[in-house]
Amino acid sequence: MIAQHVRLGGLEISRIGLGTNRLRNTDENVAFIRAAVGAGVQMIDTAHLYTGGASEQTIGRALSPIPAGVVVATKGGYGGAGRGRPEVLRDEIEESLKRLRVDRFALYYLHRVDPETPIEESLGAIKEYVDRGMIERVGVSQVDISLIERARKVVPIVAVQNDYNISERKYDDVVDYCTREGIVFVPFYPLHGESSRALRETAKRHRATERQVMLAWLLARSPVMLPIPGTLSLAHLKENLGALSLELSETERNELA
Repeated sequence: MIAQHVRLGGLEISRIGLGTNRLRNTDENVAFIRAAVGAGVQMIDTAHLYTGGASEQTIGRALSPIPAGVVVATKGGYGGAGRGRPEVLRDEIEESLKRLRVDRFALYYLHRVDPETPIEESLGAIKEYVDRGMIERVGVSQVDISLIERARKVVPIVAVQNDYNISERKYDDVVDYCTREGIVFVPFYPLHGESSRALRETAKRHRATERQVMLAWLLARSPVMLPIPGTLSLAHLKENLGALSLELSETERNELA
């Protein structure tokens, strides 16, 4: 049976989260975030840049104070050359703290590695906040194994967030590395990819949707997998959570891969 939870730096959380890159600051979306937590979501993923800061502001309005057992993960340092400089990251961290209405982050990612700033310098700025008790856990995004290992020399890394789904398999080796090392792997764009005969037939066989099969495939791929499909619909959210109870056979997983 597929595990329902994964351990993130000592905290056990449900294995399907919520991505919020389209979340805007409306009363309707505030209600949606509260309903998502009520439905069992324990990982809400956002970033300093999402919808110009409105994503973080919405989550702050909806959840302040953040309920026990819920992880709101945010990210900083995206946008190309210079965005990973320590002074830029410090400014973004301070802004994110205000928007989310928190005094510390449960999980903070370096959103991208700056081509002009060594990852060690960027993470050094993040580590300052770890040392001050304002960041509990650290992650990195869109990285290969060599970058993860460099990052781990600066600060413990509990999560890696890369582009990965049933069709995009570039980071297979990173998934395997994270599995061995006990690092949570958070695939973004988990539902990207085209439909296929195998996908349609598997969904029909299980009386499930293709989206649920795609998520179930990810969950079966590694016990450290924690997808964060984005949605603004409570119906779609509940559909996504339904994948937690969908068990694929080894033959089905191989046909889908």
